[in-house]
Amino acid sequence: MPESKSPHRGTPVEVFFAFFKLGFISFGGPIAHLGYFRDEFVGRRKWIDDKAYAELVALCQFLPGPASSQVGFSLGLFRTGTLVGGLSACLAFTLPSAILMAALGLGAASFSGETADALLHGLKLVAAAIVAQAVWGMAKSLTPDLPRIGIGAAALLLASLLAGAAGQLGAIVLGAIAGMFLCAGHTPLAREGRFVPVSKRSAWIALTLAALLFIGLPVLAQLAMSPFPAFFEAFYRSGALVFGGGHVVLPLLEASVVAPGWVSADSFLAGYGLAQAMPGPLFTFAAYLGAAAVQPLGGIVAACLALMGIFLPGLLLVYGALPFAADLQARPKADAAIRGANAAVVGILAAALYDPVLQAAVLSWQDAAIAVAGFCLLVYARIPSWAVVVVLPLASLALS
Repeated sequence: MPESKSPHRGTPVEVFFAFFKLGFISFGGPIAHLGYFRDEFVGRRKWIDDKAYAELVALCQFLPGPASSQVGFSLGLFRTGTLVGGLSACLAFTLPSAILMAALGLGAASFSGETADALLHGLKLVAAAIVAQAVWGMAKSLTPDLPRIGIGAAALLLASLLAGAAGQLGAIVLGAIAGMFLCAGHTPLAREGRFVPVSKRSAWIALTLAALLFIGLPVLAQLAMSPFPAFFEAFYRSGALVFGGGHVVLPLLEASVVAPGWVSADSFLAGYGLAQAMPGPLFTFAAYLGAAAVQPLGGIVAACLALMGIFLPGLLLVYGALPFAADLQARPKADAAIRGANAAVVGILAAALYDPVLQAAVLSWQDAAIAVAGFCLLVYARIPSWAVVVVLPLASLALS
């Protein structure tokens, strides 16, 4: 997180267009999105450093909600110093895929065929190259000594053996505990003048609002004559309970919208398959479900309600958590714990690089060659990530 007493602040317009570009090219799911963010905002624009970025990632891994969107929201918040900046980042990153998914939900033609399969497979290879670059860069800055290398390796092992959110959260918790003992003696980096653009009063308001909505929306849904409050509550509940990122939301949403008969099982599964080909956050699947819902729900209004419902709890929680996380980081023991947690994040990313990224993308030696070429282009040739999004799918198509 920024530590300057007078940080250089951008504008919400700058933040919007920076994230809007990434909203078009960020394929590969939440882990890949973290790689795109690091490449753009740590490496190229230098809005924050690797330590600050890892702290945001670790915090958002602890919280329910879409981790990559929460990280993007926080980056916009810190860049501008205002809530508007955070909302600009989240809106811009979400908008491209949300529009596409809503259009597909309304009945737009699907993308299929051998050419489409080859291009989509190329996008998986893009994700492999991006995540590998993120692991490489973060490992150099966040695991510079033997204790932290050991913590990262242990986190890699735990996240590999215990799949899903439990392994990720467990690795971060154990990494933080190990850091308190193995990383002690360093001088905490965050002191007076730390720039946190969220007051504790605002944070408590956000946390209270998140809790009140979670408790009150089911009551409102029961009392309302219209189905729209119940529809919004289903997506808010799903967003509030999902730990571990986009794919974890599948069973929650399926139970929330298929069981009541709002969306058919066939339509639900078709939309989820299409969402894998979209850039940006997987949670924009909610826009498809809103647009494809049965009448009188289905349409643009329902798509907007679904999107707001699924993203709102995660944004409220991260907004409420930020100032308290900053206070902890100013304490020596907490700072040592954070160093350990940062090292664990590297291990978690490395585990995700293997499964599911490499396992889903690299199916032949040609795939391996394309992924390695993409990694080299990013790390050594330093070409922008959007160029890799163009080159690797075309290479996959040529070799198919």
